[in-house]
Amino acid sequence: MASNLRELRERRNSVATTKKITRAMELIASSRIVKAQNIVRAASPYSLELTRALSAVASHTHEEHPLTSVNPAPKRSAVLLVTSDRGLAGAYSSNAIKSAEQLHAALRPEQEVVTYLCGRKGVQYFEFRGRKAEHVWSGFSDSPTYRQAREIADTLIEEFLRPTEEGGVDEIHIVYTHFDSMLTQKPKVVRLLPLAVVDPKATPEGELEAGDPGVGTSDEEIFHEYNFEPDPVSVLDQLLPLYVANRIHYALLQSAASELASRQRAMKAATDNAEQLIQSLSRQANQARQAAITQEITEIVGGAAALAESAPQE
Repeated sequence: MASNLRELRERRNSVATTKKITRAMELIASSRIVKAQNIVRAASPYSLELTRALSAVASHTHEEHPLTSVNPAPKRSAVLLVTSDRGLAGAYSSNAIKSAEQLHAALRPEQEVVTYLCGRKGVQYFEFRGRKAEHVWSGFSDSPTYRQAREIADTLIEEFLRPTEEGGVDEIHIVYTHFDSMLTQKPKVVRLLPLAVVDPKATPEGELEAGDPGVGTSDEEIFHEYNFEPDPVSVLDQLLPLYVANRIHYALLQSAASELASRQRAMKAATDNAEQLIQSLSRQANQARQAAITQEITEIVGGAAALAESAPQE
């Protein structure tokens, strides 16, 4: 009985220590979510103005750009999968991986698919299954910067501009997790290249999506805000890579906020479960302690009665 009581107390202390860790991780994630949301909001004006400028340039030129050229019969596509670098984030990474696998299944019957990975969880998933990734980026899933997004964009644009016969790709898709709210984060699949510029008024606060239909905009007023030097085609050559990098940066920021929200929710659930387990172990320990005390009292009373019976009568 004593060993059982000692074991229950050790388990309770262990769970209490785990609860402190999960509670600390919950608070850290909660504090960082606000910062991540502010970063997304701060990036929105740049996204909006870049899209407005690109729409204005697109309306002044009828020449097709390589980044907007659509291959009617694509033979090779690339998928950029964005996951987390660390675990303890609930189903965040697994949901994104599941969406990427569904995209792979949809593309494979018609074309070859190559994968680009951003985040260690995606890398571990592919390595465990012996699958090859074309390129890997990691170490910044919860705090991405524009420089990292530009590095990814340059690599993908280079692959897109390369002929398919030489190892290039006809389409590039990105799978990331969109932050809807603290309770809802949904994996999202969009076509990154060939690019289509959306109407900046179609989505709120400049939250624009790559791959949406419609190059240009019907708002003629914004076209008078720009003068193009040396010419619209040269300006388009400069703006389109910036737009691709901005779309990737936006996806990374959304994924970072989603990762933190998913980790906060997972750690809160772990903390609540630990509290329930502590209460259960405390009840079991109290019952074991009471049973031990009752047994000791019974033994003492029984021993006293036995002594009394065995004592000589005067």
